[in-house]
Amino acid sequence: MTHTWWKESVIYQIYPRSFKDSNGDGIGDLQGIIEKLDYLSNLGVDVLWLSPVYKSPNDDNGYDISDYYNIMKEYGDMNDFDQLLKGIHQRGMRMLMDLVVNHTSDEHQWFEESRKSKDNPYRDFYFWKPGKNGGPPNNWKSFFGGSAWEYDETTDEYYLHLFTKKQPDLNWENEKVRAEVHKILKFWLDKGVDGFRMDVIPCISKRLEFEDGDISDFGKLIQERYSNGPRVHEFLQEMNKAVLSNYDIMTVGEGPGITKELANLYVGKDRGELDMIFHFGHMFLDHGKGGRFDPLDFSFQEFKKVFAEWDQSIGEEGWINIFLDNHDFPRMVSRWGTDGKYRVKSSKLLAMLLLTMRGTPCIYQGSEIGMTNVEFNNIRDCRDIETLNAYKEHIEKGGDSEAFMKVHHTHGRDNVRTPIHWDGTDQAGFTTGKSWIKVNPNYQQINIEKALNNSHSIYYFFQEMLALRKTHKTLVYGDFKLLKASDKQLFAYTRKDSENQFLVLLNFSEERYGLDGIVDPEKAEIIIANYVGCEEFENELRGWEARLYELNA
Repeated sequence: MTHTWWKESVIYQIYPRSFKDSNGDGIGDLQGIIEKLDYLSNLGVDVLWLSPVYKSPNDDNGYDISDYYNIMKEYGDMNDFDQLLKGIHQRGMRMLMDLVVNHTSDEHQWFEESRKSKDNPYRDFYFWKPGKNGGPPNNWKSFFGGSAWEYDETTDEYYLHLFTKKQPDLNWENEKVRAEVHKILKFWLDKGVDGFRMDVIPCISKRLEFEDGDISDFGKLIQERYSNGPRVHEFLQEMNKAVLSNYDIMTVGEGPGITKELANLYVGKDRGELDMIFHFGHMFLDHGKGGRFDPLDFSFQEFKKVFAEWDQSIGEEGWINIFLDNHDFPRMVSRWGTDGKYRVKSSKLLAMLLLTMRGTPCIYQGSEIGMTNVEFNNIRDCRDIETLNAYKEHIEKGGDSEAFMKVHHTHGRDNVRTPIHWDGTDQAGFTTGKSWIKVNPNYQQINIEKALNNSHSIYYFFQEMLALRKTHKTLVYGDFKLLKASDKQLFAYTRKDSENQFLVLLNFSEERYGLDGIVDPEKAEIIIANYVGCEEFENELRGWEARLYELNA
């Protein structure tokens, strides 16, 4: 397997709006990130991924871009950006920009021109279609609810938007669009950024027949209509050849609709496309046919199976990203662990899982101190466009408000967008003003100041795990083998190469778990565990206990 810096790196995702506000307007900004670079460097992460900081009207919190060459004014300006990039590089870290090129904002100059007339030079920068039978061109649904088509009376046609109606999809069939994307890439790479996380990248190639799909099953609709279109690999290879391959960078594709069978077509080492993808095998486990707000139960065995099958499918050909939460999914400890009595232990257990898998790990801001989901009881406290649209649809269909908010508490995107808890002062030290979204009320119990003053905190466990991953390349490149796949409580696996062998034992339960026949004390040495003094409990794991053993032949 080829060894590279981006396989050995650990990414930390910054959601700038909620990271740190430097000027008291209640919105995080670039100067706020600059203030905290030493904190991030001390944690031990290698790459900082910034969610979009481009100019945007903020319909979808920056994922609707109106100018790719300027910075959103709430975040600062290009001088602030240059200062941030310099500060990151000075500390030996790298920057990953968020590239959003499946769609633009409807306030982008290209779209404003496009909608003026059918013969405007920018008309075919987007997808415009006449209506059908008095309605949209087909039955496609938006990721954020409602039709994926919006009527525009100026030209009596509909435009396609897979996301909000203020995010019209770009027409990549038009080579002028692709040339513009290449220019954007080159602009930021020449500035010195170290790569891109590419938003919904498998959606850039459309099936031009625009046939109706099965809208009763949204996951199926994504796979069969929105992702993996006929020219997606051609477009990615062209982009790689024209721009990306000329720089020593990393590229990470967000992969909705990419199955494990298709993954290496995107990330295979000889494909000339992307370095790795974020897959959603585990992230969609509890999504029903209606998506995020149609929750399903799933088994622990299914959760483990996702990791094993993806590792097997990728093999030594490709590479993936390992993540347990991000700006689109609930807090990892609330979703996969427990945010009650065992919050600290289960946070550390999940850190061990995240940092001992084969793939490039990504830590979402706040996970390093075990931040939890937030329980908003009123829709007025929510800020996420997907949530607001889904709530409206739910109520219009006669649904119960309280029932919706209960699902939002476990599945909504606002859960991960509340501000970082820097300390226990008002507004959690995030801002001196009023935050754009409410701070989680538990900030006095869970905050960075407390974590840094406690040598047994989640933060220091992350720091130690990061150091171990850097020290032991086996934890990066070694073979992964799942043990006890059918067990309902234990997640156990080995990481092995010609140099070393490690055993990871994770008890995903409050119940104790006996280790007879699993660990030979004569051949196993504990390297790190989430309980202090775990040597006394060699033959069983306590509730939410996690151990990493080095095995001797």
